[in-house]
Amino acid sequence: MLTDICNGETGAPNLAPAAPPAPQLEVRGFDNTLHRAQVVSLWTEVFADESPHNAPALAIDKKLAAADGLFFVATKGEQVVGTIMAGYDGHRGWLYSVAVHPSCRHQDIGSALMRTAEQALAERGCLKVNLQVVESNAGVVGFYAAQGYAVEKRISMGKLLGGGGVAKNLEPQNGNEPPIAAA
Repeated sequence: MLTDICNGETGAPNLAPAAPPAPQLEVRGFDNTLHRAQVVSLWTEVFADESPHNAPALAIDKKLAAADGLFFVATKGEQVVGTIMAGYDGHRGWLYSVAVHPSCRHQDIGSALMRTAEQALAERGCLKVNLQVVESNAGVVGFYAAQGYAVEKRISMGKLLGGGGVAKNLEPQNGNEPPIAAA
């Protein structure tokens, strides 16, 4: 139970002998076999966007197809408690899908994920990192400011590709293979 792992609380008085210490936080690369189901569950809970192109299984499949080693999970024991994805195009880095389970927040898990992704980007030669915050999640801006990020004078624009403004082939294939683009 995440509450036990992250807060050490169960809601009942502890009359038993002292429990073993809580598992230590570890940030490591995403493993599809070990982490997929937990990441899908976490993202479904914390990300409210229901756009088909942001479906957790599809996002995971697309990231795995990139094979860039920039997808990380934070775990306590075998339990996924947070995620971050990064991207690097040779000019700028980007951070995506920063998520910490609600019962595990305010424990520096997000900061640990950010440091790991930033270090991985720096090792690839990245000089600047960008991220976007959806308007409905503006409360997280203070967290990013504490990590050294600043609001920049930019207008963010986006476009779904695939014809007619609607992306094609958005369904994950076989649970771990990227969709095949229409020719």
